[in-house]
Amino acid sequence: MDWTVEALQEFESMPDDGVPAARAELITALDPYYRGIDADPSLPHWITVRPLASTSPGGPHIADLAGGRGWLVFTFIRRHADPQITVTDAFWA
Repeated sequence: MDWTVEALQEFESMPDDGVPAARAELITALDPYYRGIDADPSLPHWITVRPLASTSPGGPHIADLAGGRGWLVFTFIRRHADPQITVTDAFWA
């Protein structure tokens, strides 16, 4: 997982309860965009993933954390040897 400088600073200031688990969910998922009809049930109840813009389902996505208290905006590039997730924005209220 790669981070922009600003997103990493925000992530490091987030509380320890749950946020590292969200990061772990994203980096261990077969498809971090959670595409498909039965994708969301495999997520913990406190994380939802959706496209940032409905017109760009393959573009940036947002992982809402703890019912909207925080989020991670990320892009996923599927590469055979080394898939890449880049977090561009992180927030916690």
